[in-house]
This record gives sequence, C-alpha cells and structure tokens, in this order.
Amino acid sequence: MAKSASSVPFKADREVPALIVKFGDYPLHHGGVGAIRSLGRLGVPMYAITEDRYTPAAASRYLTRAFVWPTTGTEDPGRLVEGLIRIGRRIGRPAVLVPTDEEAAVLIAEHQSDLFGRFLFPRVEPGLTRRLASKQGLHELCVEHGIASPQAAFPQSYDEIVAFAETARFPVVAKNREAFVRRRRPAVGGTTRIATREGLLALARDWGERPGVILQEYLPREDAEDWIVHAYFDDNSTPLALFTGVKVRSWPPHAGMTANAYVVDNPELADLAARFVKQIGYTGIIDLDLRFDRRDGQYKLLDFNPRMGAQFRLFESESGVDVVRAMHLDLTGRTVPEGEQRAGHRYVVENIDLPALLAYRRSGYTTPHAPARPSGTELAWFAGDDPLPFLTMLGRFVRPGAKHLYQLWRTNRRGNTTS
Repeated sequence: MAKSASSVPFKADREVPALIVKFGDYPLHHGGVGAIRSLGRLGVPMYAITEDRYTPAAASRYLTRAFVWPTTGTEDPGRLVEGLIRIGRRIGRPAVLVPTDEEAAVLIAEHQSDLFGRFLFPRVEPGLTRRLASKQGLHELCVEHGIASPQAAFPQSYDEIVAFAETARFPVVAKNREAFVRRRRPAVGGTTRIATREGLLALARDWGERPGVILQEYLPREDAEDWIVHAYFDDNSTPLALFTGVKVRSWPPHAGMTANAYVVDNPELADLAARFVKQIGYTGIIDLDLRFDRRDGQYKLLDFNPRMGAQFRLFESESGVDVVRAMHLDLTGRTVPEGEQRAGHRYVVENIDLPALLAYRRSGYTTPHAPARPSGTELAWFAGDDPLPFLTMLGRFVRPGAKHLYQLWRTNRRGNTTS
C-alpha cells in the first residue's frame, strides 16, 4: 500500500486539488483509481471525470467529487476544452490535471493557452505530445534520435497492404496508428499479432480505403523480455522520478495492458529513457513499453505514452514518491525528494491477471529478471483503506468485463488464422 501522509518525508499542497481527466468509455480503469488514492492519501482534494456515478473511481473514499461527463473521445476538441473549463469553474480553484489517456494528454498539450491559469499542467511543445502518441510519429522520432524500435510500415491503402504481405516476415503486429483515430475508426481492438499473410489480408478488408494502422516487426517472445519505464520530467526535461520494471504478464497476452509486473533496477534502460526524453525536450509524466531483443541485445521502444500509465502504482520510491505525486509536488513549487525505487515490488491487476496467467503457462515466455519472490505487492483494485472501488469493479466486470476480454482474445485469434 502507498505510504500515507504521516509516513512520507514531504507534505503535499492540500490547497491545490487534482482532476483525473479521461475521454472515452472505459469505466474500469485502475490507473485513475490509483491516482485518486495516491494523492488523496496525502490530503489533496481529488476530482475525476467519470462515465457515470457508479464507476470504481466514483466509489473511492478519497474522491471529493465525480463530474459525470460521458464522452467518446471523438468530440470536437473545442467542445472538450469548454467542458474542462466548466469543470474548472465548479472546482473553484486551479487544479493539477492528470490525464489517463492519449486523447486527454494531446488535448491539454494543444490547448495550453485556453487552459493556462485555470489548471496546472506541465508545459510542453504543443505538437510533441500528439507526435509521441502517434505510432508513426514515435517511429520517426526513434529513427531521428537513434533509438532502437521494431521495423515498421505505414500502408496508405489496401493495395499497399497486399504488397507488404508479399515480402513481410510473419508474424507481424498491427496497431492503430493515431490516438484520436482509434476512437473514431479503430482498425484493431488493440495490439494484434497476425500470424499469416492470409490472416493479415482478412483483417485488412475491414480497414477501409485509408487504413489507420502501423504494421510492425514481431519480436519473438521466446527471444524477448518486456520492460516498462515510468518517470516524471520537469520543465528542463530532467527526471525528478524515474523507475524501471519488467512486465511478467499482460492481457491480451504479450500485447495488451500490464497484468503482472515487478520493479527491477535497470540503469541502462533508465539512462536510455532519460537521454531520449532530454533529446526531444519532453516535460511531464511518461509511460514507456520496451522489448529487450535477446537476438541483438537491444531495447526496442514499442510505445511512448505521454501520460500516466495505468500501472504507475507499481513504482514508488523509498521516500514515498510515485510519478503522480512527483508531478503534483513539482507543479505546486515543492521539492520532489530523492529515493531509490522499491526493487522487487510486485503489481497485480486482479481482474485480468488470472486469464493472463492461464495463457502464459502455454506460451513458453520467461522473465529471467523477475525476482523469485516479491518484496511486497500492490493490488490495482483492492485496498484495505478504500475497498469500494474493488467491489464496484467486481459488480461491473462480471458480464461486460468478461465480454471485453473475449472480444480482445477473439481479435487476436482472428489475426492468427491461416485462411
């Protein structure tokens, strides 16, 4: 469990609230609940945008108020900005913005002048966040700055997909290319492994005239290990909190959200992430997914999420700092205390780790850097001091959650078909 206000060597500014900003319909989001608890335990007034009044986030004892605002993530940006400003007026004082998805992060970055003064957030070059959230934009930045990443293609038509399939080495990975487009016209339900040429062409028939996908080299799981980096960078792109860990399981398997992970010290990976962020001049929270390719000994950057990651509560320093706390401290003019990360700590997402465990038992994937036993465990949903979000999750998960897991599995299975 996170350290409470009485056990950390710092004090948060309780006069400055925080607002969890999310666009789209995904009520079972443990990252938002984690942020509410993290700052709420320090006495920071917490607010959140929720789909309805019965989400796990809305049930947290640490939430001061839920603003019910159903969105799809496809609305006109001006409308979303106006909605944020209205919420800011109702809060009544400047609040730290905590985006939980790419759409929110991009919107904040590209409308800083409208939101400045009403909210607190890291100031970043407006176009950079959208570029990082774009799979194509990230790939181009990696090439520009010498950061290893999987080989990738960006087909503009079905004919280009056919041509790609003629020479591609299968399996390949398909991802939605742009953050906002994935809401309006998603090509795939998430990162999708496609085993054959026939499987790719079958999926591609549904992608329209201008497929919004990236087709990426598949890094064999038997020759790879998945790593994550979470950090917060100040306005000089200097890390005030930086953590590294290894992903043990995800759902869907090997391609989706982290289900089980450990904190593991990795100075080489920490240096790579800090160097890249300094080169591009980014400010704020980051959540990176990398795959270590044992064939060539390189860490290959798969995803750069310019916002808080859902599993950020895996990482906390010995001084009680996580990336959300670091951002609140920094934006309110307070010092972020230094401290080593809690090596060996484990994070488990209860509702998706069981199906992931069953799938991984058959996959042959190994994580040799994960410790044999955890030094402690952080659960995504259950907390003794805040049990209602867990119970609410269970109530909402049983039917729609199981259906969602099935749909993700079915999409990946379809891509693995041979005809």
